[in-house]
Amino acid sequence: QVQLVESGGGLVQPGDSLRLSCAASGFTSNYYTIAWFRQAPGKEREGVSCITESDGSADYADSVKGRFTISRDNAKDTVYLQMNSLKPEDTAIYYCAATFSTQCRAIVTGEYYGIDYWGEGTLVTVSS
Repeated sequence: QVQLVESGGGLVQPGDSLRLSCAASGFTSNYYTIAWFRQAPGKEREGVSCITESDGSADYADSVKGRFTISRDNAKDTVYLQMNSLKPEDTAIYYCAATFSTQCRAIVTGEYYGIDYWGEGTLVTVSS
C-alpha cells in the first residue's frame, strides 16, 4: 500500500509559486528524515531538499537554495515544499522520500543512500 503520496503539482508560469505536499501513512514518519527529489526526462533523479527528524533542520541543493522552503507538520504526517520564483528548469516530476539513516547533506549533494520509502511523484511544469 502507498505510504507517501505527493500532491500540489501543476502548470505555472516562470516566477510563480507552488506548494507541494507529501502525506505519509503506514509508518511513524516523525522518526524519518524526509526529502524531496525531482527527475526530468533523460536526467538522473536529484535530491532537492531535505528536512531532518532530529532537529527539523533543512538543507537544499544549490539549484534551489533561496527559492524553495521545506517544512514538516509531524502531527499531520505531512511535509511541504514551498517553491517560489519557479524557473523552466524546475520542470520535473517531484517525489518525496523517507529515510531512517541517510543524512540530508548526502541527499542534496547527490550522495544519498538507504531510502526506505518513495512516493509516486507529482508533475510540476514551469512554462510561459
